[in-house]
Amino acid sequence: MSTPPTDWREAHRRAVERGQSYYIDPETGLHAFTSLGLEQRGHCCGSGCRHCPFQHDSMEVGKRAAWAQQPVWLTEAAPPGEPVDLLFWSGGKDSLLAYRALTREGVRPVALLTTFDSVTRVVAHQEVGLGQIVRQAEHLGLPLLGVPLHSGHPYADRIGDAVALVPQVGRLVFGDLHLQHIREWRDSTFRELADERGATLHFPLWGVPCEELIADLEASGVPCEVSAVTEPAEGVVEVGDEFGRAMMERLPDSIDPFGENGEFHTLAKVWRHPREE
Repeated sequence: MSTPPTDWREAHRRAVERGQSYYIDPETGLHAFTSLGLEQRGHCCGSGCRHCPFQHDSMEVGKRAAWAQQPVWLTEAAPPGEPVDLLFWSGGKDSLLAYRALTREGVRPVALLTTFDSVTRVVAHQEVGLGQIVRQAEHLGLPLLGVPLHSGHPYADRIGDAVALVPQVGRLVFGDLHLQHIREWRDSTFRELADERGATLHFPLWGVPCEELIADLEASGVPCEVSAVTEPAEGVVEVGDEFGRAMMERLPDSIDPFGENGEFHTLAKVWRHPREE
């Protein structure tokens, strides 16, 4: 007799292998439909089911940010049939600056991808609610692909599931500035996915000096507010502080001017500035 699964992902996998339409969630004891059981219906019920095989296509777009459990488009703007640059978007200053760099390049249309906790609906590290990310994308008029992250489910697999919803991808774009180990991780994590989609990895802000970055942020006219602070910056930076040149100048040398070591994170309030075209 096999050992009962302690994780719902394993319980789901076993149930699908057996052709079952449901399984017992080990954590709650409740019945949960498998993807097979849901597929037998032939359509999405719009309830945000954990294993929805239809990309929640019957759920109202306005409800997806609160209920979707699978990768799904969160704004009315649909990705064009032509290739897009898919920008990994966390809602902060680096994301905004990367988007501005892409618009200056003008190579192809841009779509956004954001990950968030499937339970709290919050973007990790940024401590920004998913609703604010949707608000940013709607203001910019950009398609936003939301990727709910479930505990224990491999991150790269979830990203792969999400990217599969994009008709054509030209580049996977990241707003990294200068942390070599993060760039190497991106390369090792996403290179195969990019190759499979005929895409490349792109880092438009890589190595750009802080003075150029802050000058471009000032030129954008978009205010950025500190959304999260970690131990190295506690007592120096507070949630709600406005990020800008004045804040950078008062930071001690031990804190990266852009918080690239995770000292602090920001939210770009793009809705307080005329739409970027």
